[in-house]
Amino acid sequence: MPKFVIERDIPGVGGSSSEQLKAISQTSCGVLSNLGPEITWLESYVTADKIYCVYIAPNEAMVREHAKQGGFPANSVAQVLTTIDPTTAE
Repeated sequence: MPKFVIERDIPGVGGSSSEQLKAISQTSCGVLSNLGPEITWLESYVTADKIYCVYIAPNEAMVREHAKQGGFPANSVAQVLTTIDPTTAE
């Protein structure tokens, strides 16, 4: 199943409280539940003004549908083609 990285522009999100981040997460999980088991949220990285999310889904359209239903921006959606890490250099 393909993996995607989603870039979400959300000005000031890095200053969100734990309760605000919990509410965002709960909304996302609710939409995922409605969409079914084909789409999975792996993790997200919160920076000052963006959230970078990693999802497994059958296609980009489903990732964008999740964003639409959740009211989240999906400014960029890119399919991960491969992963590398320090061991790749060995």
